[in-house]
Amino acid sequence: QVQLVESGGGWVQSGGSLRLSCAASGFRLDYYAIGWFRQAPGKEREFVAAIDLSGRNTVYSDSVKGRFTISRDNRRNTLLLQMNTLKPEDTAVYYCAPTSGRAVHSGFGSWGQGTQVTVSS
Repeated sequence: QVQLVESGGGWVQSGGSLRLSCAASGFRLDYYAIGWFRQAPGKEREFVAAIDLSGRNTVYSDSVKGRFTISRDNRRNTLLLQMNTLKPEDTAVYYCAPTSGRAVHSGFGSWGQGTQVTVSS
């Protein structure tokens, strides 16, 4: 069974840091480009960052560029997101998914439960 499990979220004050993890089971992450998305209350889910198969090429949304760093550990079948200088507008549930550019891969089945990030001002 294909499953993605996000973790590492929590509550942090503005300017703080968090590190998110995404663990995959039932499929190998190193077969896919993969990324992070987030959904704030009352808003559509949006792209945050993505990384290619090699791990050498990354892309970020303008809102997080320079503050967030995406990386992957293919040996552990894990995706990471280091989030620094967090802002209240980063508050959202964060999800991981295979990607195609800045979009979710067309073959992606179902989202994980996500991990809540709350940044207070």
